[in-house]
Amino acid sequence: MVDINYYTEDIHGKHEYFELGNFELEMGVTLPNARLAYKTFGQLNQAKDNAILFPHMYSGTSHDMDKRFVGEGRPLDPTKYFIILPGQFGNGFSSSPTNTPPPFDRGFFPQVMIGDDVRAQHRLLTERFGIERLQLVLGWSMGAEQTYEWAVRHPDMVLRACPFAGTAKTTPHDWLFVKTHEDAIKADPAWNGGFYERQSDVHAGLHLHAEVWSVMGVTQRFYKEEAWRPVGYSSLEDFCDRYWDGWFLPMDPNNLLTMAWKWRHGDVTRHTNGDLAAALGRITAKTFVVPFSGDMFFPVEDHAYEQAMIPDSQLRVIESPWGHFTMFIDRDEDRQAIDSVIGELLATSVRVPAGAGTR
Repeated sequence: MVDINYYTEDIHGKHEYFELGNFELEMGVTLPNARLAYKTFGQLNQAKDNAILFPHMYSGTSHDMDKRFVGEGRPLDPTKYFIILPGQFGNGFSSSPTNTPPPFDRGFFPQVMIGDDVRAQHRLLTERFGIERLQLVLGWSMGAEQTYEWAVRHPDMVLRACPFAGTAKTTPHDWLFVKTHEDAIKADPAWNGGFYERQSDVHAGLHLHAEVWSVMGVTQRFYKEEAWRPVGYSSLEDFCDRYWDGWFLPMDPNNLLTMAWKWRHGDVTRHTNGDLAAALGRITAKTFVVPFSGDMFFPVEDHAYEQAMIPDSQLRVIESPWGHFTMFIDRDEDRQAIDSVIGELLATSVRVPAGAGTR
């Protein structure tokens, strides 16, 4: 049996679960008894028009976003908004290799697409809560991929969109980066095609995977300036051991690979026969596209290229030596910058489509 001690509510907090039944995936496989884990903060008002959706990133869970961004007096204020944090497939709480019984357990878990996450989330919002309109959809990295998918697939539901450090279509360069992460895990002899007995058996592959992240997750400037010192690390080695290995080594390889494959194949042009301009032209949400300076996964120029195709959108670059991991807000100035962007977008008036609802 795979060791799944990491994926517990003692660590990640209490979840609720929405049962999806036999859920047909976009790649053609039906996942029996599928479920979507989620958390909510605040109360849905009587008009059901104060909802915000905040999907999470690769390797994370809803807890990694709620503890950093949801709070009274902050833009994502649960006294004002009803904030839904859905867990994507493969995150260890929603249907994943670690919690799905045969014939789809472990290495047999089917390939999942970003669109599958969004279709499951749409069912949650409409069937469980009766929500027809979202004040904001936002997310970082793979959360940004889900944000774009929402804005393209359901333009009448999404009033505002804020993708942080992520693209609507995975670039060839990013595709290669993510494939390297996958290959690092699979290079461990204990991986055994996904049929290891314990997550910890694949420690060499997980360590190599974390090492790749240590190179690409932050900027060159970060290491040159020893930016790890102000946040409590005594040396470069200490930072790599406690930050990168500390984050990734407890995780399950199959779960990571499920999310990585999904990340690598993120592409809103599936809706428009490969035409990116046509896909992004569908977006009616007021959109702030937010890259982090020096992000080696999602460079500013890749964001700017897509943002130019989105009607009524703005590019907001956040400067930080933390690169892609700026969203972990290990510096107060990063928290303030991100909160400022979210707050400004929420304060921006938008046109509510007549008869807006599900699509």
